[in-house]
Amino acid sequence: MIACFDIGGSAIRGAVARAVSDIRPVGSVPTPVHDFDAFAEAVAELLARCGIAPGAPMALSITGVVDPASETIKVANIPGLDGRRLGPDLATRLGRPVLVANDADCFALAEAVAGAGAGRRIVFGAILGTGVGGGLVVDGRLVRGAGGFAGEWGHGPILATRVGTPPADLPRLPCGCGQAGCVDTLGGARGLERLHRHLHGDSRTSREITAAWIAGASDAARTIDVWTDLVADPLALVVNVVGADIVPVGGGLATVRPLVERLDAAVRARILRDTDAAIVVPAACRYEPGLLGAAILALRETGDARAA
Repeated sequence: MIACFDIGGSAIRGAVARAVSDIRPVGSVPTPVHDFDAFAEAVAELLARCGIAPGAPMALSITGVVDPASETIKVANIPGLDGRRLGPDLATRLGRPVLVANDADCFALAEAVAGAGAGRRIVFGAILGTGVGGGLVVDGRLVRGAGGFAGEWGHGPILATRVGTPPADLPRLPCGCGQAGCVDTLGGARGLERLHRHLHGDSRTSREITAAWIAGASDAARTIDVWTDLVADPLALVVNVVGADIVPVGGGLATVRPLVERLDAAVRARILRDTDAAIVVPAACRYEPGLLGAAILALRETGDARAA
């Protein structure tokens, strides 16, 4: 048995994993965001509920980016952890190996092993949630780039400023990463809301916009048309660059199946590979992907074939 944890800005969720198909939640505790000692105590509290053997490895899925060389983490929403060597620091405190991975990477790994990408060689997991993120898995193994950055298609000054039919002129909005014109600024749920507000002066939520689009509202249809053009171009480039067999999509916007289907059609129209089979598909993991991805990492650390 191993312990796995999903670290969010408001709560830490824990689970015990015996295999990919056998993960049992042990509850959650609030996330102490400003104090590492309090954070370590919160993790220890959940760890005690897991009942795993002393010295057994554990794994964390977290929103931050971990540099694989230095093991330091950059995590904006939990300042008490920012800049720390989180894995080694927790390992010392808890007396066991601690694996730490980005939550989008854990999502991609979960989908590659037990979700829509199972049996596929190259899986690019795309997140269309509050913002835009991603992770890359090749031959069942997570790709961790220099500095911990791989799969981050949401960032970089690449968004078009004139898209849609007829074309709409769009601003290059500043992004939290320091760039301007990133996919993250208009591609996620908050971005869709910004886009709709820019086009129509209407402050609807992303759920209201997609519901109105499905119901046939012309203003929402215009927003979705522009959004699809904006997001399909960079995602198609990702598919061409990494040669992805499939792109499972997670996050709030991915729950709107017609939106994913429309994005898939737009991406397939833009890539080099000619295929009638869907490439961009809704995520298929039935269990929380952050916990599942973390469990896979820890199970593999133990050499457990049930994580293959």
